[in-house]
Amino acid sequence: VAVNKMDTTKWSEERFNEIIKETTNFIKKVGYNPKSVAFVPISGWHGDNMLEESSNMTWYKGWTREGKGGVVFKGKTLLDAIDAIEPPTRPTDKP
Repeated sequence: VAVNKMDTTKWSEERFNEIIKETTNFIKKVGYNPKSVAFVPISGWHGDNMLEESSNMTWYKGWTREGKGGVVFKGKTLLDAIDAIEPPTRPTDKP
């Protein structure tokens, strides 16, 4: 989950954590495991945490998520999170 417009909140850690809490509740309600979701604070306008780490959010230590089979993925940027998306497995025993 990319939490955009962090520049409008002055890169607030409190606001980011508030959004994570609200979104996690929604993710649980629709049947997903919140541990399998990466949350990344970004500013698309300034490019913060999109391709490279941001110096404006020094409080952000990165994301961790669990993949299939208990594999753990870690990263700090939106690009890292996109790269860590596991492709769906295709059934090879069906037509």
